[in-house]
Amino acid sequence: MKTTLEMPDPVFRKAKAKAAADGIPLRQFVTEAVEEKLRASAAANEKPWMRGFGGLKHLHKENLRIEQIIEEEFEKIDPEDWE
Repeated sequence: MKTTLEMPDPVFRKAKAKAAADGIPLRQFVTEAVEEKLRASAAANEKPWMRGFGGLKHLHKENLRIEQIIEEEFEKIDPEDWE
């Protein structure tokens, strides 16, 4: 889609120079910049605690193994020792 953008001259010159230095057309540079901004905005709207949710899933089997060991050890304790 074609569109017209207005931006300050210094910003335009920097963008055009950066695009040329990267060897890409200005339209590609602007498109990538907008996509990057949209991704950053979407990431900023995520709840911070959701990034870590499920992060310890790889420890599930280890937790089950430890719980089993604890269960087996408690079975070895005589009930009168519990008091």
